[in-house]
Amino acid sequence: MSPVSRRALIGTLGTAAATAAAAAGPAAGAAHAAASRPVPAPPRPRPVAPVNAEVAAAHGIDYKALPQEAVGVDCEQLMTVHTEEDARTLRAALVAEVWKSADGLLPTSLPAVERGVAAPELPAFEGVRRVDRLTVRMPFELRSVVFLLLPRHSDHTRFAFYHNGHGEEPGTMARTAQALLDAGYAVLLFAMPFYHWNPKELRDPDDPARTVTVESHDDLGPWETPGFSTLRFFLEPLTVAMNHVRREYRPSSVQMIGLSGGGWAATVYPALDPRVTRSYPAAGSLPFFLRSAPPKPSPTTGDWEQRRDSHPAFYGISDFMDLYALAAVGEHRRQLQILNRFDECCFNAVGHRAYEPVVRHRVEVIGNGHWELLEDATHGDHTISPFALSVVLWDLDVACGHLP
Repeated sequence: MSPVSRRALIGTLGTAAATAAAAAGPAAGAAHAAASRPVPAPPRPRPVAPVNAEVAAAHGIDYKALPQEAVGVDCEQLMTVHTEEDARTLRAALVAEVWKSADGLLPTSLPAVERGVAAPELPAFEGVRRVDRLTVRMPFELRSVVFLLLPRHSDHTRFAFYHNGHGEEPGTMARTAQALLDAGYAVLLFAMPFYHWNPKELRDPDDPARTVTVESHDDLGPWETPGFSTLRFFLEPLTVAMNHVRREYRPSSVQMIGLSGGGWAATVYPALDPRVTRSYPAAGSLPFFLRSAPPKPSPTTGDWEQRRDSHPAFYGISDFMDLYALAAVGEHRRQLQILNRFDECCFNAVGHRAYEPVVRHRVEVIGNGHWELLEDATHGDHTISPFALSVVLWDLDVACGHLP
């Protein structure tokens, strides 16, 4: 036999392979092409963190075991939302109570807008193209100011509301808003009535010619009447700002994040307005049956806007577990409640473990939306921790990255 060169042998094998591929038809060719494509990287895993052992060691068993107040409570029976129709009916009733309206529809008013303002009241943010000041005028000549930060660069049309609480220092707001700006979100900054940059003056309900100064939300009793709910002071700035954003920018989605009193707002407002797509309330609420349970510094009854004795009609319509569900039900909607186990202020410990699986399961059964709870045990502060913020950003970027 005559010797065969290496080049001839390779050529023969190549011809045979090509002939076999042609005989196998288009399916084999497609399979070969698919196999040659680069394999996409797996999704970035959700951040996890251990319990802070040093902080945990400084706290007793009350921070690690279910409280007595949770024993024997049937959380399933405390919830009234079972279907999307239930959610729509309950939402309309709550809106009607806040605005004393017959139709159960949110207001359609718009704010006064000043574009391109200096905002010395705010921390210094990077990557901001423009700051707008939105002024919302309400009854009794109360004004609320909202700042809209437009990012210099963005590859999407998502907006985010950040709501601060009862005078918390600006560090959490600055860290959270900057992270959202860095991710390309336009960010709206809200403060509680009479706090931070919001005026403290409004008209006396008994003498409209007289201006009074309100130092605490607990002073709002004289303004609460059968024909007027002071919850408007807390919730109307959000809906008026939402009207502006939707009209001017037509965002693909609107997220809401809040701390403490702002966490309460990020619980209640998304329950009333399904235009909020995803919400992340932090250290802002517990259902009423757990209000006397948190061990430190004292039972967490909540501020004026959070209490059933202040607003029996509103909270008579819905307890917080239904509000959680209302905030989560709907297309592309979800809520992640964040509670700090060792929070130095409020809504701490582990009582939430009594209702978390019930609310989550109820939203799953309704079948349109998502709800869950993040117990943050990495610190002992009243804040949105770097760990919790990393979970929020992961949720927006990975879990909801394919959504509007």
